[in-house]
Amino acid sequence: MPIDTHEWISFEDDHTRRTWVFDATFLRSRWSCIFGAGCQGVLDSDATELSQGCCSYGAHFIDEADVQTVVESSARLSKQHWQFKKKGKAGGIFDVVDGVTTTRLIDDACIFLNRPGFDGGAGCAFHIAALEVGERPMDWKPDVCWQLPLRLEEHTDDHGYVTSTLREWKRRDWGPGGTDFHWWCTETDEAFVGAVPAYVYLRDEIVEMVGQWAYDHMVELIERPQWTPLPHPAVRP
Repeated sequence: MPIDTHEWISFEDDHTRRTWVFDATFLRSRWSCIFGAGCQGVLDSDATELSQGCCSYGAHFIDEADVQTVVESSARLSKQHWQFKKKGKAGGIFDVVDGVTTTRLIDDACIFLNRPGFDGGAGCAFHIAALEVGERPMDWKPDVCWQLPLRLEEHTDDHGYVTSTLREWKRRDWGPGGTDFHWWCTETDEAFVGAVPAYVYLRDEIVEMVGQWAYDHMVELIERPQWTPLPHPAVRP
């Protein structure tokens, strides 16, 4: 396994008392989602044939607004888009274990995951339905589903100054269970086959997470010709 060395871009936003930090190595890479095109999933053995991607454990929600998005989106799904619509209506779409809300599992995967062979198409029912009506799938899905493989971490110091770091999602971010994955898409080269850099491919997701100003400033820096090192602010002309 190669040493996990990354370059980072950092800049200040005095208006919000925040430092933005971006994982430039990942964002300049050609990562793209290969769900259904070689993704081996997140189980403890190669599960390519199941076409579950990272949907095997259901979605964990960030807050009540996140839950409400799925409530509203699920109400828009027809049976042609959602393989398990009947089971969802009969038994509900959520599970709550130890106070943690997740999407319900059906046959060991998310209730909103259409399985291979379903007439409406395999994959996320939200994704399929949103595209059909010309909307962004990310506006229909749980936050964690559209954010992967991006992760935004925020730390506030004792004086109220915030450091926001946008980086790739790593195995450790799943907790102890992450070490059991047979495969993770940012660790091997199968998923680094995109036509454009990740910061372009994931533009809408990044803007949603950090805002347009931070995204634009990050792009300005990340597209510097030949990655010319910036001098330290204290010695710039």
